[in-house]
Amino acid sequence: MAVLALSNPVVQSYIVYSAILALKLISVSTMTAIARMTRGVFANPEDAKTLKGKVKFDDPVVERIRRAHLNDLENIPAFWVLGALYLTTGPVAAWATLLFRVYAVSRIVHTIVYALIPLPQPARGIAFGIPYIIKWYMGFQVAMYYISAV
Repeated sequence: MAVLALSNPVVQSYIVYSAILALKLISVSTMTAIARMTRGVFANPEDAKTLKGKVKFDDPVVERIRRAHLNDLENIPAFWVLGALYLTTGPVAAWATLLFRVYAVSRIVHTIVYALIPLPQPARGIAFGIPYIIKWYMGFQVAMYYISAV
C-alpha cells in the first residue's frame, strides 16, 4: 500500500482536482438559482411570493441545469471515492495526475455542453463517456491491486 503523505504529488493532484470538482458542483447549484431568479420561476410558493415570480416545475432552462447538476451528483462522488482508493495503489504520478485532470476537465465540459451552451450529440456523450471510463479504470485498478488480499 502506498504512503498517503500530503507531500506526495499524486495526493496533491487528487486534492487539487477534487477541490475543483467540488467548486464546480457548487457552481451548478448557483447556476440553477440564477436561472430561477432571472426567469422568475420557483419550486416553492414562498420563494415565488417573496421574489415576485411563479411556481413552475417544468421550465426547460432550469430543468436542463438541474439535470446537469443531478448528473454531477451521480458521478463526482464516485470519482472522489475511487480516486481516493486509487491513491492507495501507488500509481505513477504523471499518469494519475493525467487521469484526475482529464476527469475534471471532462466534467466541466459536460456541464458546458449540457447546461450552458447545449450542443448536439455526441458532444455531451463524449464529455460524459471519458470520465465514466476513467472511473471504471480506477475502480478496476483498485480491485486488481487488492484482490489477493481477499
